[in-house]
Amino acid sequence: MMLTELLYQKDGYLKEFDARVIDVKGKSIMLDRTAFHPLSGGLDSDRGVIRYGSQEYNVLHASLESDEKVWHDLDMAPNFSLGDKVVGLIDWDKRYKIMKLHTASHILSSIMFNRYGALVTGGHIDAEHAKDDFSLQSSDKAIFEDAVEETNDIIKKGADVKIYFLDRGEALKIPGIIKLAQRVPPNLKLLRIVEIVGVDVQADGGPHVRNTREIGGIVLEKVENKGKGRKRVYYRLRE
Repeated sequence: MMLTELLYQKDGYLKEFDARVIDVKGKSIMLDRTAFHPLSGGLDSDRGVIRYGSQEYNVLHASLESDEKVWHDLDMAPNFSLGDKVVGLIDWDKRYKIMKLHTASHILSSIMFNRYGALVTGGHIDAEHAKDDFSLQSSDKAIFEDAVEETNDIIKKGADVKIYFLDRGEALKIPGIIKLAQRVPPNLKLLRIVEIVGVDVQADGGPHVRNTREIGGIVLEKVENKGKGRKRVYYRLRE
């Protein structure tokens, strides 16, 4: 069974890559390796371009069929087939904004977990905005104002972000390694770990910045009460 090597898990800064086509269905293709992060883990899909010789195809969306199978939806049916070599180019402006917000979300979730024992019950991040749902009873907006302020303090200090893999059993022994309610990591032997040094350690599969200082800061937009024990916070990157 052909699988996709997930290059974005090893290097979130990879903007261009070579790959071979392993499946084609209409306007969608699967590659043997990709830097396109699919719609998964609360992150919006990457966009970009697939280049085949002098021809270019816009990648409108990437989706995850299984843990290691990524489909790339193109703007038109491709003029290539199985085994052909192509070049992928990531829309870096969109990716980098998502990376910044993604790392900020880990900082924020760590603060909410440590202060209130709140878990993330849902959320989504795109290039312009992020939203997170927390298992929290209080509707006091000041809770999130304080948490965002602390998040920005950590961002400003410049904590390094490390990516590594741990044996599943060893990883699950780490306190707070899972901050998502009702969600268990994929049944993989090795789990990908994202550590914001001195701040947070989480099992996570998406791209992040290398240092929190790259984020610049976040701005709280609004807080919504989505029902008993579920509060939603919206935020964006500071301009």
